[in-house]
Amino acid sequence: MQYTSGDWETDQRMPSNLMHSLVEYTTLPVDQKEKVVQLSSPDLFKSPFCYLSGHKLVEFSAQERDHFKRYVQNGGFVFVDDCNHDVDGLFAKSFEQEMARTFGPKALQKIPNSHPIYTCFFKFPEGPPTTSFELNGWGDDLVHDYLKAIMINGRIGVLYSNKDYGCEWDYDFRNKRFLAEDNTKFGVNIVTYALTA
Repeated sequence: MQYTSGDWETDQRMPSNLMHSLVEYTTLPVDQKEKVVQLSSPDLFKSPFCYLSGHKLVEFSAQERDHFKRYVQNGGFVFVDDCNHDVDGLFAKSFEQEMARTFGPKALQKIPNSHPIYTCFFKFPEGPPTTSFELNGWGDDLVHDYLKAIMINGRIGVLYSNKDYGCEWDYDFRNKRFLAEDNTKFGVNIVTYALTA
């Protein structure tokens, strides 16, 4: 999802890596060509799932804010990942302020680790898996044991992470063979939940 403020074009190999996992593990119909959609464009409403990320300021224009809200309220799903993995960083503060402005001050809430998103495909009984970026001391030096979400009619409409999954999954999918465990499996859960909940 392209927005006018900040640096939306982070983690450029992550989408193809995650799409490869969806093809490998699921039977979901996947268009294997990544599409960049502008938040201000009506094309947004043709996409059931969007990814939004960055390090810098998030400040939507009036049209972007209207589109974001209507998209989520009409069944769209946005996975938002903070590349700074820092609750006090510019992206985190400005994105949370933008969500408060768009949906109300208490809309973005922690979700319990028992939420179906952690078991809808692969099983993550302890909640969101930790990233190597959290463990290496960058960002706020915290391992975030939760994700936040905006719920719309009992389902997640916006899933928000300070864990930096985008950077964690930002590698050529052919390099998965060097991993003891495929770390994109939680991404499969996110997309599966988004498309089936």
